[in-house]
Order: sequence, then C-alpha cells, then structure tokens
Amino acid sequence: MYSPVSHRFSNAKEPHLKRRLPSLNALKAFEASARHESFTRAAAELFVTQGAVSQQVKALEGELGLKLFRREHQRLLITEAGRDYLGVVRDAFDRLSTGTEKLLQRQGSGLLSVSTSPNFAAKWLVHRLGSFSEAHPEIDLRISASVQHVDFAREEVDLAVRHGDGRWPGLHVTRLCAEELFPVCSPALLRGPQALKTPQDLKRTPLLHANDASHWTRWLERAGVSGVNVDKGVVFNQASMVIDAAIQGQGVAMARTALAAWDLLAGRLVRPFPLALEAPFALWIVCPKATADLPKIATFRQWLLEEAAEDTARLAKLGGAPGRATARSSRGSRP
Repeated sequence: MYSPVSHRFSNAKEPHLKRRLPSLNALKAFEASARHESFTRAAAELFVTQGAVSQQVKALEGELGLKLFRREHQRLLITEAGRDYLGVVRDAFDRLSTGTEKLLQRQGSGLLSVSTSPNFAAKWLVHRLGSFSEAHPEIDLRISASVQHVDFAREEVDLAVRHGDGRWPGLHVTRLCAEELFPVCSPALLRGPQALKTPQDLKRTPLLHANDASHWTRWLERAGVSGVNVDKGVVFNQASMVIDAAIQGQGVAMARTALAAWDLLAGRLVRPFPLALEAPFALWIVCPKATADLPKIATFRQWLLEEAAEDTARLAKLGGAPGRATARSSRGSRP
C-alpha cells in the first residue's frame, strides 16, 4: 500500500547531488583565451603570465577529458567542443555579472532605516529630509524616533544618530558635530523697555528647563550672575519642547547647538548673550562595522556630515558657532 509518510521520509534521506564545478580561474582563462584567440592577450587581460593561462586551460581540458583548443601555426583555434562549452561558460558569467550588479544596486539603494532621538528628529533631521530625498530618490528612508539606543543585532536598523561620548565598542562611530550649551530666546525679548541686555536681566525673565535646572545653574555661575531663582519656570521632559516654548516668547531656554541651529538660522531664535558652555556629550553617527561602507549607508552618513558642516559655517557668521566665547564645563550627566 502507498504510504505518503514513508514516501516523504525516503525522499528526505536521498543525498543531495554534488555540483561538479571546474575552477573559476580555469574558466576565466578559457573564456578570455577563446575571446582573444590568444593565451598572451588573455594573460594581459587577467594580469597573469602567459604560462599561467596555458596551464589553467590545460588543467581544464584534463578535467573535462576534451580538447578545447587546437594550436596551428602559432594560432589558437577553438574546437567544436570548446565552442559549445564556451556558450555555457559565457551564459554563466553573464548571469553572475547581472546578479552581482543587482545586489550592488540594492546595497546602494532601497530601504534605509535610521534611528535617532525624538529631539534630534524634530529639531534637526525632519527639516532637511526633503533635500536628501530630492538628491537621492533611489533611497527610501524610514525614520524611527526613540529615547532608547537601538540594538543593531536585534533590530532592523541600518544607522543611528546617538548623543553620548562616542564609546560604543564594536560599532563604526563618526562624530557628527561638536556642541555647546547656551541661552536662546525669541527676538521679541530683545526689544522694548524690558529687553534682555545683560545676564543680570535674567532675574526678571522666565527660565525654561529641560528636565532640570543643572545647565542653567552652571551657565549662571560662569556668567557671574547671582540672585536668579533657577527652581522657577516651566520644566519640559523634551528639549524640543523647550526650544518651541522659547520661540513662542515664553522665556529663555538653555539649548544645545544642533537642536537650536535650524531656528537660529531662520531667525526664530537668537542668542541674547555670547557665553556658552562646552557640552559634555556630542552627536555621533553609528552603525555596525560590517555595513559601514555599504553605499546607501555611506551616502546618508556623508549627507549628515555635510549638513552639520554647513550649519557650523552659517552659525559662525551669526557669531554662534561652537568654540566662540565658550566656558568649559565638567563632564556630568547627559543633557
């Protein structure tokens, strides 16, 4: 009686057929020799000696048990068997070439998944993505905003922008930009009878905070200002919210360079005072070392670096580039 179970198991036990494949170098030597009708010219193309090509072809003939060429009056003539085999070899090489090209194109285009913090996404990245998409329509971006650092081994993310000290063993790390901490506010606060003119004026101006008042405390100490109650003022849990509140004229915020750059350059924010603190951490572009040189990842990383460099140059013209009127701060908790 026919038993589908026994039939299935008998098939599973059948050994896989082993492919009989000649040496790739021998096939390359044969194909080039047939195309040039010369071992010498084939050797020049393959960057080997004429003797090496001759030996490769001889070994292939020995493996196949067929003569692929005839030598007549210092001419190399392909045999009928060689011509038949040449068609097979060329078809295989064409398929390999096409498949390789498609694979490389997929590495240079297609989906690119990027992870970053909500603050960086909202205040830096989202405003600029149109220019990237216009310049690189072959790359489809997927942006994921999260306060958690991505685990490249477990998550389908190609690249991330992280805020930290840059020490992540096993990852390819590139610093995106240096950062400072400094006060920002709406241009409206610099006008009128209550205009901000000196740091002492902060005694009568609302302060805006991201999580806590530690940065304001350090900045006021560097500025030599006392009598400012840093415990008063609205506290937000996201730096992007602090900056937006400052744009609306709700008070003066302590901001990081990268997060404030877009609004500073657009004139929605101004720096009322030049003094800045060196930020204890920087922004970094990170990805697995194994994929760091994939074209689509390298393209996006280079675009990020160019955008950050342009910000630095434009902020310098405003007098607000990192490194100007900076007071060093000790490394503390991350902002």
